[in-house]
Amino acid sequence: MNKELPACLMEKSQLRYTVVFSLLVAFLAIILIQPYSHNVWFSIGPHTSVGYTLGFLSLVSLFVVVDTIIMYNVYRKHHFSVLTYIVWTIAEIILIALAYSLVTIKLVEMGEVSITNPNFGDVFTQALLHTLLVLGGPYLICAFYFIVQDKDKTIRLMNYSNVVSDTEQVPSEQKKINLFDNEGVLKLSVNLKNILFIESDDNYIKVWYEDSHGVLKQYMLRCRLKTVEESFEGSDLVRCHRKYIVNISKVQVLSKEKDGYVLDLERDEIGPIAVSRTYESAVLSKFNSR
Repeated sequence: MNKELPACLMEKSQLRYTVVFSLLVAFLAIILIQPYSHNVWFSIGPHTSVGYTLGFLSLVSLFVVVDTIIMYNVYRKHHFSVLTYIVWTIAEIILIALAYSLVTIKLVEMGEVSITNPNFGDVFTQALLHTLLVLGGPYLICAFYFIVQDKDKTIRLMNYSNVVSDTEQVPSEQKKINLFDNEGVLKLSVNLKNILFIESDDNYIKVWYEDSHGVLKQYMLRCRLKTVEESFEGSDLVRCHRKYIVNISKVQVLSKEKDGYVLDLERDEIGPIAVSRTYESAVLSKFNSR
């Protein structure tokens, strides 16, 4: 539950699909549930309550869209856990059920809809169960679907000193970073010593490296920075910030500034890279032991 939420669930396209699919399923489910519940006044046919039905559904749709936008913006600034996502979703469902219950009681008092012996507790309980079913269900289906569909490109650190070969291995070429696509096709192979740093860019990463001619280049792929951190544990790559992993062997200067430590790499085209307090000890230990 405390694990970081999979980035695929917070992509704009996935959020749009989730909202559209969930609302369509919810509206269809409401139509099917209505005849079997004595506390449901929704009506799509030529009845008095059809206006209230369409109005309430429109407001709920607007609320879900706005809430999703807020959640997306909060996630971009502060990546949260699976538990936070679940709590956020449940809170949304509770608010919708509460709004339905309040509107229901008010419409009964106004004489606009007819419900026998309306009790707020009963109305809210039933509304909560229905909302969990018709909205929470599609949310869960979409989440599982996108997680299954999301296959990050594979990153592997290959140590050729452990590989049997008919040719002599050059020490500088013994360690390489290999990037594979979802089908297992090799897309990029770079000597570890040529990697400068890796930068997180939303749900993608940029690998900054020097080619065989010393030219600075970058390669972008869909992957979490956490995957890189876990894959290259024990190498010269070290996490220094929420957005950066640096090759400590490429650091020329480590300086203490007012807001914390800063890393200067050996290329002028690359500006100073900040070290956040979370990763200070790991960076200092790596820098002093190289």
